[in-house]
Amino acid sequence: MVESGRVPPKNPIVIIPARLASTRLPDKPLADIGGAPMIVHVWRRAIEADIGPVLVAAADRSIAEAISDVGGEAVMTNPAHPSGSDRVFEALETVDPDGRHDSVINLQGDLPTIDPAALRAVNTLLSSSPADICTLAAVITEVEERNNPNVVKVVVSIPPQENCGRALYFSRAEAPAGEGPLYHHIGIYAYRRAVLAQFVTLPPAALERREGLEQLRALEAGMRIDVALVDTVPFGVDTMDDLERARDLLVK
Repeated sequence: MVESGRVPPKNPIVIIPARLASTRLPDKPLADIGGAPMIVHVWRRAIEADIGPVLVAAADRSIAEAISDVGGEAVMTNPAHPSGSDRVFEALETVDPDGRHDSVINLQGDLPTIDPAALRAVNTLLSSSPADICTLAAVITEVEERNNPNVVKVVVSIPPQENCGRALYFSRAEAPAGEGPLYHHIGIYAYRRAVLAQFVTLPPAALERREGLEQLRALEAGMRIDVALVDTVPFGVDTMDDLERARDLLVK
């Protein structure tokens, strides 16, 4: 278990991992949305959040060039990394070997409609909580999402009248059973730096392999994950249909 203490991190950095290899939508980060690559839209939302410097951790040169073309910062990372977390950590160590940044927000590169307020929310939670890792969720309102395995649910203990709590489990199944709300997990993470450094050294856990959810590795290792509730789930792009919808949402 990581002893994170209660010292609030004060110097966050936002890192967006991105790679071209995608089984459902090849070259996804470079997909054009209103004249700009999708990764540029995500980078712009992160800049608008104004919580710290923003860096793209690129597995491919063309992604780094797309960011540098708009004045952003990107760093090349090992294309063989098994996860975005590994890519984020390599980029962090490359640009900040002295450890000036004590927390890192891992923002997926396929969320071009992300509300900058969501990034501020996860950063605020990490700054005000003893958690090792913080993330976001929203109440599921669509019936078909309840048993959709592509919609990850987080089982979270939330005290009455509060809008955040501690994650107990993550699942692709409909969980928990019984009456009450279900929560759609949003894959944005704020890590204490020392926690991320430990996390990437851990082998995949049994439940992680079973559910296909990396965050279960942290829970099995005894790490505490806190969850803040937000109003809406950002629209993620995984397929060509998703891309067309993103274009409709972002191109006025």
